[in-house]
Amino acid sequence: MCSLFTGQAAREYAACGCIEEWIHCFLRAEGNNIPFSDGLKLEKRRYIGPVSLPLRLLQRCCGPEEGLKYIVDEAAFEQRVESIRQRLQSGWDMPPLIVNFADGALELTDGNHRYEAAVRTGMEQCDVIIWTTGTTDHRQFVELYNHYC
Repeated sequence: MCSLFTGQAAREYAACGCIEEWIHCFLRAEGNNIPFSDGLKLEKRRYIGPVSLPLRLLQRCCGPEEGLKYIVDEAAFEQRVESIRQRLQSGWDMPPLIVNFADGALELTDGNHRYEAAVRTGMEQCDVIIWTTGTTDHRQFVELYNHYC
């Protein structure tokens, strides 16, 4: 596994002002989410992080449960979550979750399986990268969550 796709690498990219580059590299490789990477490029985005946020603040949008935006096969979801859970228990430096802040909500846009594995291992918070579109959501995030940044 490439060491580029770790929490530490994301923090190093952020420290150099290159977190957007890290996001697209991650999504096009280990994150396996090229359509999301392409979608992020359609508009100017602002990125914050990685920052450590309580998992209870995040809303998962993908999984086998009814009512989620993206419903996936339960067996495949469980298998992937279990694999990630085992990696976490072995000390894996998990890449940050990618979260959209819009209209006052924190929605996981990449990392739903990692989020669920983190919850199941008992983690209460983890690193996330927040993205916003437009200045209104960016300002609101900073006002509400600045103490985490």
